Amino acid sequence: MSEISEQVKNAIREAIKLEINGRKFFNHAADMTSHETGQKMFRYLAEEEVKHMEVFGDLFSQILGDEDWRQLVHPDEMKGEAPLVTKLKARMAHAESKGEVEALSIGMELESDAIRHFQEAVAATNDPKAKKIFREIAEEEKFHYDLLQAQYDSVMHTGNYLDGAEFRMDGKW
Repeated sequence: MSEISEQVKNAIREAIKLEINGRKFFNHAADMTSHETGQKMFRYLAEEEVKHMEVFGDLFSQILGDEDWRQLVHPDEMKGEAPLVTKLKARMAHAESKGEVEALSIGMELESDAIRHFQEAVAATNDPKAKKIFREIAEEEKFHYDLLQAQYDSVMHTGNYLDGAEFRMDGKW
Protein backbone atom coordinates (compact mmCIF):
# COMPACT_ATOMS: atom_id res chain seq x y z
CA MET A 1 0.00 0.00 0.00
CA SER A 2 1.43 3.39 -0.96
CA GLU A 3 1.74 6.18 1.56
CA ILE A 4 -1.61 7.65 2.58
CA SER A 5 -1.62 10.80 4.65
CA GLU A 6 -2.95 10.85 8.18
CA GLN A 7 -5.57 13.38 7.01
CA VAL A 8 -6.93 10.89 4.46
CA LYS A 9 -6.97 8.15 7.10
CA ASN A 10 -8.83 10.46 9.47
CA ALA A 11 -11.31 11.43 6.73
CA ILE A 12 -12.17 7.79 6.20
CA ARG A 13 -12.40 7.02 9.92
CA GLU A 14 -14.62 10.04 10.63
CA ALA A 15 -17.02 9.24 7.80
CA ILE A 16 -17.37 5.60 8.82
CA LYS A 17 -17.74 6.38 12.51
CA LEU A 18 -20.47 8.92 11.77
CA GLU A 19 -22.42 6.41 9.69
CA ILE A 20 -22.04 3.59 12.24
CA ASN A 21 -23.12 5.89 15.05
CA GLY A 22 -25.91 7.39 12.96
CA ARG A 23 -27.33 3.93 12.37
CA LYS A 24 -27.11 3.08 16.07
CA PHE A 25 -28.77 6.39 16.94
CA PHE A 26 -31.70 5.92 14.56
CA ASN A 27 -32.27 2.35 15.75
CA HIS A 28 -32.16 3.61 19.35
CA ALA A 29 -34.64 6.36 18.47
CA ALA A 30 -36.99 3.80 16.91
CA ASP A 31 -36.85 1.73 20.10
CA MET A 32 -37.59 4.80 22.24
CA THR A 33 -40.62 6.07 20.38
CA SER A 34 -44.10 4.63 20.76
CA HIS A 35 -45.47 6.28 17.61
CA GLU A 36 -45.65 3.67 14.81
CA THR A 37 -44.99 6.14 11.98
CA GLY A 38 -42.03 7.59 13.88
CA GLN A 39 -40.63 4.10 14.44
CA LYS A 40 -40.85 3.32 10.73
CA MET A 41 -39.16 6.58 9.80
CA PHE A 42 -36.30 6.01 12.27
CA ARG A 43 -35.80 2.44 10.95
CA TYR A 44 -35.73 3.82 7.42
CA LEU A 45 -33.10 6.38 8.42
CA ALA A 46 -31.01 3.62 10.07
CA GLU A 47 -31.04 1.66 6.82
CA GLU A 48 -30.05 4.78 4.90
CA GLU A 49 -26.91 4.95 7.05
CA VAL A 50 -26.00 1.42 5.86
CA LYS A 51 -26.42 2.60 2.26
CA HIS A 52 -24.17 5.59 3.02
CA MET A 53 -21.45 3.16 4.10
CA GLU A 54 -21.64 1.40 0.72
CA VAL A 55 -21.52 4.72 -1.14
CA PHE A 56 -18.57 5.88 0.95
CA GLY A 57 -16.76 2.59 0.35
CA ASP A 58 -17.11 3.10 -3.42
CA LEU A 59 -15.96 6.70 -3.02
CA PHE A 60 -12.89 5.75 -1.00
CA SER A 61 -11.96 3.07 -3.57
CA GLN A 62 -12.32 5.56 -6.46
CA ILE A 63 -10.26 8.28 -4.79
CA LEU A 64 -7.56 6.00 -3.43
CA GLY A 65 -7.37 3.83 -6.55
CA ASP A 66 -6.73 0.19 -5.81
CA GLU A 67 -5.87 0.94 -2.19
CA ASP A 68 -7.71 -1.22 0.31
CA TRP A 69 -9.11 1.52 2.51
CA ARG A 70 -10.55 -1.07 4.90
CA GLN A 71 -7.03 -1.69 6.18
CA LEU A 72 -6.98 1.92 7.40
CA VAL A 73 -9.86 1.36 9.81
CA HIS A 74 -9.36 -0.72 12.93
CA PRO A 75 -12.40 -1.84 14.98
CA ASP A 76 -11.00 -0.25 18.16
CA GLU A 77 -11.02 3.15 16.45
CA MET A 78 -14.74 2.86 15.79
CA LYS A 79 -15.70 2.52 19.46
CA GLY A 80 -17.51 5.35 21.19
CA GLU A 81 -19.97 7.82 19.76
CA ALA A 82 -19.51 10.49 17.18
CA PRO A 83 -20.07 13.90 18.89
CA LEU A 84 -22.84 14.78 16.41
CA VAL A 85 -24.81 11.70 17.49
CA THR A 86 -24.31 12.34 21.22
CA LYS A 87 -25.91 15.79 20.81
CA LEU A 88 -28.97 14.34 19.07
CA LYS A 89 -29.43 11.60 21.66
CA ALA A 90 -29.89 14.33 24.27
CA ARG A 91 -32.50 16.02 22.04
CA MET A 92 -34.29 12.72 21.52
CA ALA A 93 -34.45 12.04 25.26
CA HIS A 94 -36.17 15.40 25.84
CA ALA A 95 -38.66 15.17 22.98
CA GLU A 96 -42.24 14.73 24.12
CA SER A 97 -43.70 13.43 20.87
CA LYS A 98 -41.48 11.35 18.66
CA GLY A 99 -43.61 10.96 15.57
CA GLU A 100 -42.70 11.29 11.92
CA VAL A 101 -42.14 15.06 12.04
CA GLU A 102 -39.69 14.74 14.94
CA ALA A 103 -37.92 11.84 13.20
CA LEU A 104 -37.48 13.93 10.09
CA SER A 105 -36.35 16.97 12.08
CA ILE A 106 -33.73 14.97 13.97
CA GLY A 107 -32.54 13.30 10.76
CA MET A 108 -32.22 16.70 9.09
CA GLU A 109 -30.23 18.02 12.03
CA LEU A 110 -27.85 15.05 11.90
CA GLU A 111 -27.33 15.48 8.15
CA SER A 112 -26.93 19.26 8.50
CA ASP A 113 -24.32 18.86 11.23
CA ALA A 114 -22.49 16.26 9.12
CA ILE A 115 -22.47 18.61 6.11
CA ARG A 116 -21.03 21.42 8.21
CA HIS A 117 -18.45 19.08 9.80
CA PHE A 118 -17.13 17.86 6.44
CA GLN A 119 -17.16 21.34 4.88
CA GLU A 120 -15.04 22.57 7.78
CA ALA A 121 -12.74 19.58 7.28
CA VAL A 122 -12.22 20.60 3.63
CA ALA A 123 -11.01 24.01 4.80
CA ALA A 124 -8.78 22.53 7.49
CA THR A 125 -6.80 20.06 5.35
CA ASN A 126 -4.04 20.52 2.80
CA ASP A 127 -4.12 16.96 1.44
CA PRO A 128 -5.84 16.93 -1.99
CA LYS A 129 -7.19 13.38 -1.51
CA ALA A 130 -8.60 14.27 1.90
CA LYS A 131 -10.21 17.42 0.45
CA LYS A 132 -11.82 15.35 -2.29
CA ILE A 133 -13.11 12.77 0.21
CA PHE A 134 -14.51 15.48 2.51
CA ARG A 135 -16.18 17.33 -0.41
CA GLU A 136 -17.78 14.16 -1.78
CA ILE A 137 -19.06 13.13 1.64
CA ALA A 138 -20.50 16.61 2.25
CA GLU A 139 -22.31 16.36 -1.11
CA GLU A 140 -23.68 12.91 -0.25
CA GLU A 141 -24.92 14.20 3.12
CA LYS A 142 -26.48 17.23 1.36
CA PHE A 143 -28.37 14.89 -0.97
CA HIS A 144 -29.76 12.96 2.00
CA TYR A 145 -30.64 16.20 3.80
CA ASP A 146 -32.59 17.32 0.71
CA LEU A 147 -34.50 14.02 0.65
CA LEU A 148 -35.44 14.43 4.31
CA GLN A 149 -36.42 18.08 3.70
CA ALA A 150 -38.69 17.04 0.82
CA GLN A 151 -40.39 14.45 3.02
CA TYR A 152 -40.71 16.98 5.85
CA ASP A 153 -42.30 19.51 3.46
CA SER A 154 -44.71 16.86 2.23
CA VAL A 155 -45.73 15.79 5.74
CA MET A 156 -46.12 19.40 6.88
CA HIS A 157 -48.06 20.39 3.72
CA THR A 158 -45.83 23.43 3.23
CA GLY A 159 -46.64 23.75 -0.46
CA ASN A 160 -42.99 23.13 -1.31
CA TYR A 161 -41.66 19.96 -2.83
CA LEU A 162 -38.00 19.47 -3.74
CA ASP A 163 -37.32 23.21 -3.44
CA GLY A 164 -40.22 24.21 -5.69
CA ALA A 165 -43.66 25.52 -4.85
CA GLU A 166 -46.49 23.11 -5.53
CA PHE A 167 -48.76 26.08 -6.14
CA ARG A 168 -48.48 29.82 -6.73
CA MET A 169 -49.87 32.37 -4.32
CA ASP A 170 -51.41 34.38 -7.17
CA GLY A 171 -53.78 31.46 -7.88
CA LYS A 172 -52.64 30.92 -11.48
CA TRP A 173 -51.78 27.25 -10.70
